[in-house]
This record gives sequence, structure tokens and C-alpha cells, in this order.
Amino acid sequence: MKQGSLFDDQAQQNSPLANRVRPTDFDEFTGQEHLIGKGKILRDLIDQDKLSSMIFWGPPGVGKTTLAEIIAHKTKSQFITFSAVTSGIKEIRQIMQEAEENREIGQRTVVFIDEIHRFNKAQQDAFLPFVERGSIILIGATTENPSFEINSALLSRCKVFVLHQLTVSDILELLHNALKNPEAFPDYQVEISESDLKMIAEFANGDARTALNTLEMAVLNGNRKIDKVEVEEGALDQQINTKSLRYDKKGEEHYNIISALHKSMRNSDVDAAVYWLDRMLEGGEDPIYIARRLVRFASEDVGLADTRALSLAVDVFQACQFIGMPECNVHLAECVIYLSLGPKSNAVYEAISKAKVDVKKTGNEPVPLQIRNAPTKLMKELDYGKDYQYAHNTAEKLTSMKTMPPDLEGHEYYFPTTQGNEERFKQRLEYIKEWHKRHDQE
Repeated sequence: MKQGSLFDDQAQQNSPLANRVRPTDFDEFTGQEHLIGKGKILRDLIDQDKLSSMIFWGPPGVGKTTLAEIIAHKTKSQFITFSAVTSGIKEIRQIMQEAEENREIGQRTVVFIDEIHRFNKAQQDAFLPFVERGSIILIGATTENPSFEINSALLSRCKVFVLHQLTVSDILELLHNALKNPEAFPDYQVEISESDLKMIAEFANGDARTALNTLEMAVLNGNRKIDKVEVEEGALDQQINTKSLRYDKKGEEHYNIISALHKSMRNSDVDAAVYWLDRMLEGGEDPIYIARRLVRFASEDVGLADTRALSLAVDVFQACQFIGMPECNVHLAECVIYLSLGPKSNAVYEAISKAKVDVKKTGNEPVPLQIRNAPTKLMKELDYGKDYQYAHNTAEKLTSMKTMPPDLEGHEYYFPTTQGNEERFKQRLEYIKEWHKRHDQE
């Protein structure tokens, strides 16, 4: 017997979960309180059906299309939606002509354009006279900065609403709402732990669509028991954290020996390092590959303890390109010996590793407004660059301006050692920290 699907004989559910549970009113909408909270301008415009041309700008999966759906349900205007990916000028002009005819008999037309940034200049220009005459109310959705992707003449006639990335708590709320929605998985009760839902929310990185797609995949792969689907603990690990691992049995010794070279240098065992280097060269290893590994080692294991190490490694890399084997073996040996005997510090490597953990955990933290560039009028109106402090204008070249995302303020990544030259960096860093303790509260 053919195994059944959760969605057999349910035509309504052939669409993705994100479409099945898409909100049609503000009570079901998650996030963007700064725009659609009670009393906020966008909500009032939609509730009162007093729309004007506007652009929704924000990252993927934050509710741009959903807001358009809500408008479509609430407005008394004719609502037309099409995608910039598939529509050309011919379709645009046809729709505009119909809108013009509707305007003459007192009927408003709202045109929603998804991914409006994909329209070229000529396509965007086709809308301009109809927006100017009021034949249409244009609503565009874009993930790109409208200052750069939308014609200035068209942009000047639209109000830009900036949608923010959803938080983990927003995504959790959205997932709970989806599980309660009768359109999500009709006739099936979904059992999934709160920890798995949180894992999905963190993995989604602020994207509601990604979160719902992941939830749907988890349910589809869950254990089906008559009218219940159970998502087992740990089942999400493969879907979310699956990593592509490279394994080549024939090349195992290749990786064993490069590991031996690297760890011998790290352990300052110069003789072992030279031995493993020659083993690789005699085995026919590409000297450029070895040189690349030495460049990496210079920053990962020596770092700022010896600021000459990276320069030497790059010089040797170039020498290997110029000369090749067998002559470049001496250059590689020189670099291996230098790196083996030099002071060691992995503080630079640890710094970027710690930062990587925060980036994966917190997702796309917005750049603080004070350190954003503001080359356009719109960006200035959004306070880009406001309160920026130019360090070169101060005697000590230091300011109290915050440059870390607010949620990560106080996080530290670089902890210099006292090895070799790095002691100077340690002293400088300690001075900067003391300076901030004295001045940041002033």
C-alpha cells in the first residue's frame, strides 16, 4: 500500500505552510510593532483605508507580502498584485490603462509589486505618470535599499516604511500561532517540544518564511500516528545542522601529514616540522598548497606576537609561484623554521572564533545608525550617520561613540597574550579600555 501524505486529498494545503497560515488581519500579525502597533501610522492608514503610495523595505520573511495581503482584505479599492520577476512593460501598461479607466468612474486601484527592485528603469518609469495622476496607489516590497534600487522620481512620491528583522521571540510566537491555526495541519495534532521550536526560531535568523518552512519539514518527517504527528527530540539536528563533510579515503595521508606539519610548528618542534614538510614535498604535494597553509598558520598560531610572520609567509607563497619545485623547497623550509621557532599566540584566531559564535547566535544585528553612511536624502531622514563622532578630531583619537550593536555591547573577543610583540597590543588595549571607563559616562 502506498504510504499516505499529511496533505493527501486536501487541495487547500498544496501550498507551503507560510501561505496557508498567512495572516489576514493585524491580530494575527507578528512583529513590526513600530509600524502596525495600535496608534502607529501604518496601521492607521490601513485601518482607515487612507492609503498612499508606499514602499515596504526589509529583509526576507519579515512581513512585507503579508502586509499587502492585509491591505487587500481591508481596502475598498481594487487590489492588483504582480511580481517584478515575471511582468514586463506590456503587462504594466495594460494594468495602468485599466486603473486609469477605473479612476474616471471613481474606483481606486491599489497595485502591489513584489520585489520591485527587480524592475529596470524603463519598467519603473512606466508607473510614474499614473502615480502622479493618482490613477494607482503603488505599494512596492523590496529587500534592497530603495535609495539605490528605485528611481528617485518614483521614490519621492512614495512613503518608505522600514520593516525590521524578526526577533527569536517574534518567531516563536509565529510558530505557536501557526500550530494553532486550523489551516496549518488539518486533522493532525502536532507534538513538538519548546526546545525544538526555539531551535527553529534561532535557525531562521529573523525570517518567518524560513521558520515556517523548517517547521513544515519537521512535521513532514515526524512520526505519524493516526491523527497525531510527533517530532522527535533531536530530529531537527540533521535538518538544521547538517554539514557537508569531505572524506576521501585515498587522500587520508595527505591530510594526516599536513596536520602533522601544522601541529609540529605549533609545538615549536622545528625538526619534526622540517621532516613533515619534506615528506609532503617528496610525496609530490603542490608547494603552493603548503605555502597557503603557512600563510594561515602565520595568523592563526603566531598572530600579532610576531607581526613579521604573515609578511614572510606571503613572501614565501609568492616565491613558490615564481620559482616552483624543486628550488622553492628552501623557501618553504625557511618559513617553516621561522614559524616553528617564533613566539606563539592564537589570540587573533580566538577573537574571530568568538565573534563567529555571536554572529551565528544573534543573526543579522542591525548596524547602529551613528556609524551608517548616509549618501541619500532618505537615509539621512532615517537618521543614518546621526551623532557620528570623527576620532581624528580628538587629541587621543578616541571617542565615546558606540560602534557595537546594542544587544552585544560589552562582548569581548580579542584577549592578547604577552608573547613577543603582542604585549604592545595588550598594553594599548588596556589603555583604551581604561579611557572608556573614564569617558563613556561623561
